[in-house]
Amino acid sequence: MYMRTRLRNNERGAALLETAITIPIILLISVGIFEFGRAYQTWQVLTNAAREGARVAVINGTTDDDVRAAVRTYMTAGRLTNAGTAPIALDRNAPLGDRSGSSVTISYPFNFIVLNPIVRMVVRDSTARLGAPITMSAFAIMRNEG
Repeated sequence: MYMRTRLRNNERGAALLETAITIPIILLISVGIFEFGRAYQTWQVLTNAAREGARVAVINGTTDDDVRAAVRTYMTAGRLTNAGTAPIALDRNAPLGDRSGSSVTISYPFNFIVLNPIVRMVVRDSTARLGAPITMSAFAIMRNEG
């Protein structure tokens, strides 16, 4: 009888130890899925905003301010917080095969919320190690009208 009681206590201790090891790993994986999903959604908004800017840029009579306003409006609708300060590069004479096109490039600073300390350990770049945001970029080009 003494052996059975002792064996059960050891099994309980082993189960507690296994739980203590696996719960942080499961939480890290869950948070990672959330964070990378948020990063992917941000990248998608940037890509679509660049396309929207390129679409506006190829229309005759639009100004550079019109293009930047369209991009910033799309970014704001996509819930990107720094839409007003993100640099937007515009080239209305970008080479596109035998014709010219209008290109839009957006750079956006992205911060991981929970995984930032882990990213700082993994990334070799000194600015990322200091907690600076990761720069996401999106590019779109469309053929000019006419």
